[in-house]
Amino acid sequence: MIDTDKVLRSRLDSKNYKKLMQLRNERIFAFVADAVQLCNPERVEVLDDSEEDINRSRVMAVETGEEIKLAIPGHTCHFDGPQDQGRDREVTKYLVKEGDVLPASLNQIPRQEGLVEVRGLLKDAMKGRTMIVRFLSLGPANSVFAIPCVECTDSWYVSHSLDLLYRGGYEQLKRLGPDGEFFATLHSCGRLNERMV
Repeated sequence: MIDTDKVLRSRLDSKNYKKLMQLRNERIFAFVADAVQLCNPERVEVLDDSEEDINRSRVMAVETGEEIKLAIPGHTCHFDGPQDQGRDREVTKYLVKEGDVLPASLNQIPRQEGLVEVRGLLKDAMKGRTMIVRFLSLGPANSVFAIPCVECTDSWYVSHSLDLLYRGGYEQLKRLGPDGEFFATLHSCGRLNERMV
């Protein structure tokens, strides 16, 4: 068992630690601490729904070279590298709990075996990088249909994309309570070259 608070304090400055603690949810703290311990980032930034934090993702995506500016002000683009397999059906695996049944056409692996594989790939994956912690609402915020989500990533491009694809969820997660459930995702760019691909 890890000392969640010790792990978090080791990588979050006081401003980011305070933002995270305002959520008052031990499950979120444990998820982020586990991601920090596993991926070993140099530092962690916690972004909320503020315009300042949303803009930070936009600016950092360009500054890090993950996105390039286009001629139209405020517009950027991103190119996936040739090794990006995030949407490659041939290498996508479905981690299946014992007893669950999925169509045979899906590339399946027992959940525990898959977790060992994934955690092995993520070990130290963020070394020397910044982990960005984001809070989202899948579905209409403050609705019975809303699914609160926490994502940890080392990609400013991914962080920026989250603002385009989902609704901000920081305030919703603040209301979730100490034991509230949420959808958690952990993402890393993996190995990148000087062109960020």
